[in-house]
Amino acid sequence: MLPLVLIGTLLATLVAAGLVALTGGATALIPGLPDPGELTRYGLTVVRAITEIAAVACIGSLLLAAFLVPPQPSGTLAADGYAAVRTASVAAAMWALGAAISVVFTAADAAGRPVGELLDLGVLTSLVDAIEQAKAWGITAIIALIVAIGCRLVLSWGWATALFFVAVAGLVPVGVTGHSASGGSHDVATNSLLFHLVGAALWIGGLLAVLVVGRRRSTNLSLAAQRFSRLALICWIVMAVSGVINAVVRVTPADLVRTEYGLLVLAKIAALLVLGAFGHQQRSRGVRAVVERGAGGPLVRLAGVEVLIMMLTIGLATALSRTPPPEVVNAQISSTELLIGYPLDGAPTLLRLLFDWRFDLIYGTAAIALAVLYLLGVRRLRRRGDVWPVGRTVAWLAGCATVLLSTSSGIGRYAPAMFSVHMGNHMLLSMAAPVLLVLGGPMTLALRALPAAGKDKPPGPREWLLALLHSPVARALTHPVVALVLFAGSFYLLYFSGLFDAALNYHWAHLAMNAHFLLAGYVFFWPVIGVDPSPRKLPPLGRLGMVLAATPFHAFFGVILMNEQTVIGQNFYRGLNLPWVGDLLSDQRLGGGIAWASGELPIVLVLIALFVQWSRADEREAKRRDRRADQDGEADLAAYNEMLRQLSEGKR
Repeated sequence: MLPLVLIGTLLATLVAAGLVALTGGATALIPGLPDPGELTRYGLTVVRAITEIAAVACIGSLLLAAFLVPPQPSGTLAADGYAAVRTASVAAAMWALGAAISVVFTAADAAGRPVGELLDLGVLTSLVDAIEQAKAWGITAIIALIVAIGCRLVLSWGWATALFFVAVAGLVPVGVTGHSASGGSHDVATNSLLFHLVGAALWIGGLLAVLVVGRRRSTNLSLAAQRFSRLALICWIVMAVSGVINAVVRVTPADLVRTEYGLLVLAKIAALLVLGAFGHQQRSRGVRAVVERGAGGPLVRLAGVEVLIMMLTIGLATALSRTPPPEVVNAQISSTELLIGYPLDGAPTLLRLLFDWRFDLIYGTAAIALAVLYLLGVRRLRRRGDVWPVGRTVAWLAGCATVLLSTSSGIGRYAPAMFSVHMGNHMLLSMAAPVLLVLGGPMTLALRALPAAGKDKPPGPREWLLALLHSPVARALTHPVVALVLFAGSFYLLYFSGLFDAALNYHWAHLAMNAHFLLAGYVFFWPVIGVDPSPRKLPPLGRLGMVLAATPFHAFFGVILMNEQTVIGQNFYRGLNLPWVGDLLSDQRLGGGIAWASGELPIVLVLIALFVQWSRADEREAKRRDRRADQDGEADLAAYNEMLRQLSEGKR
């Protein structure tokens, strides 16, 4: 296995360096900056290719330990999982080292200085502080180091799964600071690139991990191959769609054949099609041979060739990242499009807020996918004769529609540019959508719709969901104090500490804010009115107390905004220079009014839901008592009457 990885790494670096030289990416200098030298130009390409291979090897190994092979019944990693985590530790250490070296090379390349001059810590620190991608590589190095250390310490399946998600998060910093994060339509380009990076890491890394299992002749090869085969198909579709979207944003059809960047895009598309054909052969021949005959030879041979083609693709992707796209070089865009990624056609009228859509690839796709999965679960229950309340389905679909509306309609389009619209978006994501989503009871539906693994069978999605519900993380997040601080206290921290001002300049920060609003709201309302069983069961008065405790915090937040004399995010909003926003302070006060007014309605809905749930609980308890009375001949009532009689006789 190691020789194959070394050959693939060498292939990727040679392809990347060669293509960069042929396309002129290594000699594309920024006007006004000196030549940083060949060591800087080509060294950055080579280091980046090696670092990306280490990253996908780490993520793939943790994917294997978390989801492709089963742990022991006690929850401790089995032999294959333990070996995968140790492999992930080595790969993560290489990833961290490569990312740290990339900090130096990236800073030198961006500043037009030989890499040797940046060995001075003072010079390096000042440059890294000014160069976003160098800073992103530094963050990546820290994340990879945490994963490397964690993999040396963990022995349980739960912590291996947590490290897997941390490792996937390590792909984000560099992905949101490259070519896709600049120029026009950078919101679409960045979102599509995130899908592309995650899909590629899971596919390439997962295949490497399955190949290791096959070489070891493990008894878990059949299970790992079947699970990876399903995942690989999804990853291929995600990579194909996201790659096309990213290419459409960056190049025109004519640029595909007349520019070096376009030719690299075509080469990458061709490699992706070849990989799709290999993946089909792997599923139709290799996996079937393993499942039916226990023969891993065909799968290992196909996977070995596929890995080499994947390494070639990584080399293409590295060269692509070092080649300036035509739009970045030639396009002249407005300040509005430069800052938020797209132009705005006019003032946000009611019609524009409702119908001027710009589909959000992250949250729009998530909203549609969650709605479809929920309906599939309901259909499965009904096909086997089970009943699922219509009200829960309506609530879930309404919640998904709220997420879609707040991120992809005119509200989502104008939210990055105007504080008042942003606050409306904030209230929809943190107050309205979570209330509807928790009333849909998605986890209860999933637990009823997903099949149980069965005794002595490897755990599947249903068991993974149960483990999440009972995990220490879920218990910590649903603690009343933690949930209240995340839901109400974080608003004050975000808007009055300067974090919001700093976040406005970055598309990834807008994605993070929306995720925080949704998750904080869901975590708060889940133990209060959620249909799903909560890790912490609160008494009725505790639920009511949480709601009443949050109400004044939201009211005060809106009042403070309406009386604030300083414009939050002033530099960013002035840079947009929108002609219909003449007074930024008035727009901010309007946002405060929206926060104050809209915060009350969901609280009222929560109180109504609480009282309805309590009423239904009382009705169910009364019915249980009636059934018990019918079964035991009203023994409880007879005992109560006997107690009263004895008390009466005692008094006499």
